Amino acid sequence: MIEVSGLRKAYPGVVALDGVSLQIRPGEVVGLAGENGAGKSTLLKALVGLVRPDEGTISVRGRQVRLRGVAEAAAHGIGMVFQEQSLVPNLTAAENILLGCEGSGVRLGVYRWRRLRELAQAQLDKIGSRVDPMARTETLSFAERQMVEIAKVLAIEERTKEPPVVLLDEPTSVLETEEIETLFAQIERLRKHASVVFVSHRLDEVLQVCDRVYVLRGGQVAGEIDPATADAADLHRMMIGTEATGSHYHDDLHTPPERESVRLSVRGLCGDGFSDVSFDLARGEVVAVAGVHGSGREELCRALFGGRAITAGQVELDGETVRLSSPRDAVRAGLGYVPSERKVEGIVAAMSVAENMALPHTGALAREAQAVEEWIERLRIKTPDRHTAIGTLSGGNQQKVVLARWLLTGSLRVLLLDHPTRGLDVGAKSEVYRLIRDLSASGVSVLMLADSLEECIAMSDRVLVMKEGRVTMTLHTPPGAKPDPVELVKEMV
Repeated sequence: MIEVSGLRKAYPGVVALDGVSLQIRPGEVVGLAGENGAGKSTLLKALVGLVRPDEGTISVRGRQVRLRGVAEAAAHGIGMVFQEQSLVPNLTAAENILLGCEGSGVRLGVYRWRRLRELAQAQLDKIGSRVDPMARTETLSFAERQMVEIAKVLAIEERTKEPPVVLLDEPTSVLETEEIETLFAQIERLRKHASVVFVSHRLDEVLQVCDRVYVLRGGQVAGEIDPATADAADLHRMMIGTEATGSHYHDDLHTPPERESVRLSVRGLCGDGFSDVSFDLARGEVVAVAGVHGSGREELCRALFGGRAITAGQVELDGETVRLSSPRDAVRAGLGYVPSERKVEGIVAAMSVAENMALPHTGALAREAQAVEEWIERLRIKTPDRHTAIGTLSGGNQQKVVLARWLLTGSLRVLLLDHPTRGLDVGAKSEVYRLIRDLSASGVSVLMLADSLEECIAMSDRVLVMKEGRVTMTLHTPPGAKPDPVELVKEMV
């Protein structure tokens, strides 16, 4: 179906692809695994026409092609679900699903809305999504938008007479278990008449759905693995080039919180999506908030950073009542926030690493190159220099910059983490976990919305379970006595 030979792509100071060669055969699911910055997304973007290689060739069904855009790739039957999403927010879900390929949904340049809705609904039905085709995309949750993204790429089946090639870049990162199972069922259906390239940092998923897995390291193909004879440890070993050592969650660095010293006290907090929420956060304590989509935990986290209105209740920091009516108030009070949608809310892609790191700060600090250089070194941020545009870095390195911005001043008291490891590989996740342990040991309190129940339990001192906007249970999770995830699931649903 597709053959890649000697593909090379270099950016200033970074070689993203360095002679990559691989094959995608008819009717198979091929996995791509590798750390952040290994070249996975660059390779997929080259296959969908968004990146033009400096060297090498791409052949589709035996014919060498030069893909100069998404439309041209679609004409060859290649479609992609993007890790950071590619939807137009002010259009409806239906318009996004059929964008540029409306067919009978348009007559004489004018939308036939009823027909457009029918065509879009057919794609949403494939994945069992309950998203309203006529809903404005910007009103949908991140997970709902991801389902629209998947429906959009599945529509390529009707756009080509040839067997399609579907590229899935982190399609499950924000989906619930039921939605993931539906997606995997679609992958099984697709393999009967199409080929699929699957990228996920959840290595168990890669091994579960793929026939073969190419491992990328440093922009090169490090090897190929057969999921039938390999496990996650084999994949991880090939990804990093050495044996994985030490605890993934750095349990040895855990520091007991100062329970007698309350850092953050929340009483009767109410707002859009949550009500009557009360809890204490001790100095140096890590508290995770668990809950399904719509439980109110994301809204609570944003409200504590002044991003959503608090309609009732009280917040105290170190015994003093604080008013969090805007992010400016939160920053002044010593709160930091890492949003879940890194590309949209966490970074300004065209600005440099240094400028992004200094965004919340003003005055001399914003111009202090030494502090920026120090955190680039301490967090091992892979960048040619501090002047490099952050949009050219891998997702893991972008996330490190977002975290570093709250550490520049040394005045951080509470760090709010909304899915801080979303879209990161195992190595980058482990580095974020180490940073959380270091912050906790230094006295910073952390409120964390975890990416999985395993992460939620492993990284926390306590877990708050939220359901329908309220805290329904508090569970202690001390080292050596971690609870079974089933206990949380029962309360969450």
